[in-house]
Formats: sequence, C-alpha cells, structure tokens
Amino acid sequence: MWKEFKEFIVKGDVMSLAVGLIMGSAFTAIVNSMVDDIFMPIIVAFTGAADVTGWVLSIGNTNIMIGNFLQAIINFLLIATLLFFVVKGLNSLKKEEEAEEEVAETTEVELLEEILVELKRTK
Repeated sequence: MWKEFKEFIVKGDVMSLAVGLIMGSAFTAIVNSMVDDIFMPIIVAFTGAADVTGWVLSIGNTNIMIGNFLQAIINFLLIATLLFFVVKGLNSLKKEEEAEEEVAETTEVELLEEILVELKRTK
C-alpha cells in the first residue's frame, strides 16, 4: 500500500497539480495587488470613491451589507478583465510558437523529400 501511495504522489499529474496550485496562489497575489494598488486608485481618481463596503441597507434591526457584495462584484470584474487580457496575450504567444514549429516541421519534411528524390535519381 505504501508503494502504491508513493507512486501516486510522484506521478506527473499530482506533481503538476501541486505546481499549478502554488503558481496559482502566487499569481493571485499579483492580480490582487494589481486590482487593489493600481486599478482601484485609478477608479477613485475618476469617481471620488471606490470603496463601497460601507453601504448598508437597514431593515428593522438587520443590516444587509450591500456594499460588501458590490465591492466583491467590482473586484471580480476587474480581476476577470485583467485575466482575460493576460490569457489573450499568452494565447497569441502560443499561436506564434505553434506557427514557427509548423514552419520548422515543414522545412524538415521538405528536406527529407528532396533527399529521397535525389537518392532515387542516383539509382
């Protein structure tokens, strides 16, 4: 049983998942900092206030924290926008790399075909 567990842990899928979680956590800190330290001050500059967490709807003795919910929506939209542009940029880089690989593969195939033609000619 220990051997099976060890194989499971060392498998590429589990290690990739662990690395992905760690990288995701680090990237989360970057994204949160960008939203809190860059985007929100810009919004404050234009609107005069970006922190709506203080907005409360009082019904009788109950306080409904509308501001917290609205702030979560604002943060989500900002983070989603940022991630959209990051993923879009990464996808364009990936497409460029794939195009370069296709050109390289085509060149190798063409060279092999030329060698084959020359070999057949010399026979």
